[in-house]
Amino acid sequence: MSARTGVFARIVPGLAKSRGIIKAGYAKGAAAAQAQTLWKVEILSRTGVGRCPQWLSAFAQERKDHRYYEIVEDTIDQGFEYGYFALKDGCGEIRAVQPFFVNDQDLLTGTSSKIRKLAAAVRSLWPRFLRMRTLMIGCAVGEGHLDAGDEVPRFLAADSLASAIPDQARRLKTKLVVFKEFTLADRAALTCLLDKGFTRIPSMPMTRVKLNCASFEDYLRNVLSRNMRSKLRRKFKESERLASLEMRIVTDVTPYIAGIYPLYLAVYERSSLHFEKLTPEYFCELGQKMPDKVLFFLWFRGSDIVAFNLCMTEGKSIYSEYIGFDYSVSFDLHLYYVAVRDVMEWAIANKYQWYCSTALNYEPKFHLRHELYPLDLYVKHTSLIFNFGLKRALPFLEPVRYETMLKQFPNYRDLHTK
Repeated sequence: MSARTGVFARIVPGLAKSRGIIKAGYAKGAAAAQAQTLWKVEILSRTGVGRCPQWLSAFAQERKDHRYYEIVEDTIDQGFEYGYFALKDGCGEIRAVQPFFVNDQDLLTGTSSKIRKLAAAVRSLWPRFLRMRTLMIGCAVGEGHLDAGDEVPRFLAADSLASAIPDQARRLKTKLVVFKEFTLADRAALTCLLDKGFTRIPSMPMTRVKLNCASFEDYLRNVLSRNMRSKLRRKFKESERLASLEMRIVTDVTPYIAGIYPLYLAVYERSSLHFEKLTPEYFCELGQKMPDKVLFFLWFRGSDIVAFNLCMTEGKSIYSEYIGFDYSVSFDLHLYYVAVRDVMEWAIANKYQWYCSTALNYEPKFHLRHELYPLDLYVKHTSLIFNFGLKRALPFLEPVRYETMLKQFPNYRDLHTK
């Protein structure tokens, strides 16, 4: 059996099992949720949520817990209006808190250049064409999660939000409602949104690879193809011949922010798909307020930082969140692959089981034998008439439709699976 076949054989049965668990969980959880009274949904300000005991434990099982949402609100100002939905039971006790934000969303973000050119002609006469004031449930910087513990509250929280959100959207004067980039773990519970007129489409997925190897060299030998293995070894030798790089790991990047922020901007400006733009304060506050979950990997060439990788940890998984390079030397030194190698080597040595990466740059991840990890968007217009048309237009607006590399992954179908 080839290395590639072996990896695919391990991936596919696991995903099939996950789909079965999701379907069984939905049937069980939905029935349990229907047997309980829906929670009332109210809007809280930042001050109000700060006085809420439930908020202090919100998303505690995730790497991006309540502290992360506060950091985002404090450091990312792109015209977003931040708020929090409090879910209250019949006794008035807050059982869950669901962050949201309101922004002016361009529905053509992520579509093909041909569609954008056609839309530009329409926008010369109708500037607001496919631009809408939008209520986004989830996180402005990263994927969304339901604030819930065991399965019954998860389904109950989803049902309560699905029933209450249309009224809240009107109160917030928004036309479009989006549950932004919720993970596979919440797909079963959020199926109730489909009964309320929402349409589910895939967002750009994350990726991940299992670290069931003794070292990065072991990963090269047993997971990658012979061709990819040879290419990487040549790249590493060439990098070592051209420069001596030193890797350092810190939690608080404040002393280095002047060096790393231009590297982040260099990558940001080369990307064709933008949503949020991070700030120096974002990077600094992450390490200062979440040192238990944040690691910055820095690569020095002499006294100069030539690459960095912001990573976050969650249980036995390490997530590569944001990366930056000095492009004057990046390609010669093969800094992307050096960064991946060094972070994976560190993760394996520290007994992590998964190396995960955020969206985009899919070609090298495919050759590194990652699998896709789906993120879902649930979209609805508050007008029944407009929503009818939107449902039929969304398959042509979903960003994954225009990322052809995704179709090469063996579990591509999981992005759309019901």
